[in-house]
Amino acid sequence: MRRLMLLRHAKSDRPDNVDDHARPLAERGRRACPLMGAYMVEQGLLPDLAMISKARRTRETWELIRTVFPKDIMQIDEPRLYDASAKAILDVIHETPPDVEALLVVGHNPGLHELALKLIRTGSQQNLSRLQQKYPTAALVVIDFDASKWNVITESTGQLERFVTPKSISSGLSGLV
Repeated sequence: MRRLMLLRHAKSDRPDNVDDHARPLAERGRRACPLMGAYMVEQGLLPDLAMISKARRTRETWELIRTVFPKDIMQIDEPRLYDASAKAILDVIHETPPDVEALLVVGHNPGLHELALKLIRTGSQQNLSRLQQKYPTAALVVIDFDASKWNVITESTGQLERFVTPKSISSGLSGLV
């Protein structure tokens, strides 16, 4: 089995005269990260490897989340994840070493949203419906695959294991997974 966790970066700021790649997290995003990290630890959603877009807001998201993890997680800063299409993200995922069973990708919309919807074949209709409507900042999608290697994962082969947002965690709705 392979577990893919897709995490959209937390809420970012839009300061004047700062290009998109260098945008930092907003205060709301800084508050959401430890909440999501604590949820991941509590639920046993620790990746073997984290692939992080090189944009500032994704790196800051990861740094704030990983501080609550009980162990170090191997990390790859992946420039191809910035502003990537669903296909480009999947191409990067296909390169994941076979000894990695749980992969976390920290990236951006619309690519993450499109990829999640393309990969999911089954799962909670309620969560899928919520995901189809919106993939908010700092939201986590967990998709499981009956696959022995990452490079065999294709469209419509995954099971949506859960879809959580900082809002659903803080309001107690994360039990809807």
